[in-house]
Amino acid sequence: MKNFKKLLVLSLVVILVAGLLVGCGGQDADADKDQEPEGNVESKGKIGLVISTLNNPFFVTLREGVEAKADELGYELVVLDSQDESSKEISNVEDVLEQGIDVLLINPVDSDAVANAIKLANKKDIPVITLDRSATDGDVATHIASDNVAGGKMAAEFIIEKLEGKGKVVQLQGIPGASAARDRGKGFEEAIKDSDIEVIASQPADFDRQKGMSVMENILQAQPEIDAVFCQNDEMALGAIQAIEAAGREDILVVGFDATDDAVKAVEEGKMGATIAQMPEVIGSMGVEYADKLLSGEDVPEYIPVDLKLITK
Repeated sequence: MKNFKKLLVLSLVVILVAGLLVGCGGQDADADKDQEPEGNVESKGKIGLVISTLNNPFFVTLREGVEAKADELGYELVVLDSQDESSKEISNVEDVLEQGIDVLLINPVDSDAVANAIKLANKKDIPVITLDRSATDGDVATHIASDNVAGGKMAAEFIIEKLEGKGKVVQLQGIPGASAARDRGKGFEEAIKDSDIEVIASQPADFDRQKGMSVMENILQAQPEIDAVFCQNDEMALGAIQAIEAAGREDILVVGFDATDDAVKAVEEGKMGATIAQMPEVIGSMGVEYADKLLSGEDVPEYIPVDLKLITK
């Protein structure tokens, strides 16, 4: 009888322990079904972004647009800064190609010089999308940018209106060879030629604030009468304003291009007459969006325009 009782107790203990083990095992299995393993999320692919410079707020915002959309769509991203040097740009492209990218987004330093970098991607059958500045050669799937000719015309029309169709104007140009500089200058000059506005100086300042100030200082010394300045980007415009203020000639109208935060603030404070608003974040975001379309086998247009807007006080 005693043996029977011991056997019964032992059997009950075995059943109880087995039940607990099954219960725990079942709970863990269910938990594993609901929980994704950490660090195991697969990306849709890898995108390389080679950008002309991150020393300009406009391109910082463009990069942020690329980053946000890449994160949203599930792409791994590699970003390299060319520091406004074409030689650095081609080495950056070589670098991202070695990292096994699926699409190259490139914002060229120079529209002519970038061709060799693009051809490196072409040889590896990597699709190329140019952002903001175009390329004069090489196989590019699509170009995403503002209509810079229209923007230059918009700036000219604002100046013509403010000067009532007559006056002396200076133009600060961007990097020679950059498509944005060429196109903005083209639009500006086409609109000005039909008025009584005289362009008394037109010099490059490489889209740089410090150079914009330096070039403007020299022009102010050479030109006693200046009514307005059109700068092909805001960084040069902000530099020009510094030179104008230092010379005590604050009656000069300044128009920029890009609508960076500093420029919009200058417009609100009355230091700058206007700036042409691009949407760099949208340009960057659309770069990833169309990269995704290319990798999905969709056809894309050769050129994708992004809207512009005149920003005034």
